[in-house]
Amino acid sequence: MLSTILKYLEEKHVCPHCKSELSLCHAPPVHVGDGLGWGCEYLFICLNDECSLFANGWQHIENQYGHVGSYRYMEIPGSKETYNMMVAGRGAFTGSIVDVEAIKEQNARYQEEKKAVAALDTCLDEKNLEPVLFLIKDEAANIRDRKKAAALLVPFNDPDCVEPLRNHTFKDTSLEQEVKMAISAILTKNFQKECPFCFELIKSRATVCKHCQKELS
Repeated sequence: MLSTILKYLEEKHVCPHCKSELSLCHAPPVHVGDGLGWGCEYLFICLNDECSLFANGWQHIENQYGHVGSYRYMEIPGSKETYNMMVAGRGAFTGSIVDVEAIKEQNARYQEEKKAVAALDTCLDEKNLEPVLFLIKDEAANIRDRKKAAALLVPFNDPDCVEPLRNHTFKDTSLEQEVKMAISAILTKNFQKECPFCFELIKSRATVCKHCQKELS
């Protein structure tokens, strides 16, 4: 779906009535003509209020149908179908414009996810913890890949992973539990523990925290 949206974003469509560039919008769930869907999740729509079709449509609809409304020019992506879509007000479709920057950010995140997943098979040999942490903390990533990354924490045995993972808020409780168990195992292997007061890492035998100076039971 993401690749489809990106393809649409590369397309340039122009309104034949005002020569303005059409905006990519989310399609309404129901086709005003037949009550069915549009066959596409997105539509290219002219949102120019100065467009002659829109500006003159108010009077036409009042004369023709006796109610308030106008038309906006529309094209269906990947098709030669075009419509003069009847709208009830000036705000029609202005709230359904596809957020281009959000889509680009989503794609950038997805590309980083793909790179991190591809690196999982070799990151342990390369001693590269970065893709492991990226996937574990990426709430939008595939949960199977995130758990595969979490399974590498103990083999890495790197206490540097503790702080970023402790500071992350997990939505998946099962993954959170796996990460907590991995952290516990890593600390045990490195003869360390977390201070219960300041949460800094200290030696497991310490009776006083070297960071906050609190006495430990």
